[in-house]
Amino acid sequence: MMSTTAEQELPPYARVVADIRARIDAGELRPGDRVPSTREIMREWGVAMATATKALAALRQEGLVEAVRGVGTLVQQAPASAPDPRAPQGQREYRLPRERPRPAEPTERRPAADTALTREAIVRAAITIADAEGLDGLSMRRVATQLGVSTMALYRHVANKDALVTAMIDQVYTEYALPEPPPAGWREALELALRTEWGIYRRHPWAVRLTMLAGAVQSPQLLENAEWMMRVVSAQGRSPDEAMAVLTFVSAYTSGMALQATRAVVEDYEFGMDAEHWWRSRGPEFLRLAEQGRYPLTFSISGPPDVHGVFELGMKHLLDGLTPLIEGEGSPQEAAVAP
Repeated sequence: MMSTTAEQELPPYARVVADIRARIDAGELRPGDRVPSTREIMREWGVAMATATKALAALRQEGLVEAVRGVGTLVQQAPASAPDPRAPQGQREYRLPRERPRPAEPTERRPAADTALTREAIVRAAITIADAEGLDGLSMRRVATQLGVSTMALYRHVANKDALVTAMIDQVYTEYALPEPPPAGWREALELALRTEWGIYRRHPWAVRLTMLAGAVQSPQLLENAEWMMRVVSAQGRSPDEAMAVLTFVSAYTSGMALQATRAVVEDYEFGMDAEHWWRSRGPEFLRLAEQGRYPLTFSISGPPDVHGVFELGMKHLLDGLTPLIEGEGSPQEAAVAP
């Protein structure tokens, strides 16, 4: 077994891999046994979904486990002559690997499921997967497995993964469509738009990669959202270019806050871990740094930041700063360099 100090030096996914590998080596998990699922790993080790997914992928690459459809991830079957690792050295009995459960046979049910399949069901299943595992965990095959249909059945409703992702962001922005007409005051309207976008990113962290400015997709509803905000600014007498400058400023703020607060991009293997979870998971490390006395201000704060409160405060000051531009007292260039 690895020492506690050595374990703490490993990245989170590697600690999970080491622990499960140790269980297999010790015989606690035998060939054909189910290993913890991604959600079980999240609960037991306190990690994010992507970390759990990465840990299982690493175990598969080592040949220790295999994914069996309809059953889960199982300890890899050992050769027929493999000794029982729990037997004393020199007295190990040879045994056949434990027979694993057979996955349910979907052949008879699949045609009926394929027939009942709809585009909306595909899109909603894809959103559920992306919410839990990020866009990197999304694939047509993964969606098909989620729905219990053949992968080819999806292509009768969605052309490819790019089209699916576009439909996903369109669905999300449709569910949170901005009202018509907009509020009368430009500030009230932009606050509503920014809070709506912030809410989308908090519920669907993957959406932040698909903004208008990122240029990842051309979703009708995403364009409608941008057009709505530009109309609000243009109604103050601003040109389309000036309205786009304002949209760029405010969207960059919202997406940047979402990246910091919702996805914890400080470590690329921690997708989905929110700011509070990340702070609490680093408690022992922070305590060690605090005891050094080198960062008195940093470690004098009362706890994890209130990201929603910070967002609201930042939005207020951002719109304060943009008021001259929106109300016609400045230009985008002047706003960009104003002290």
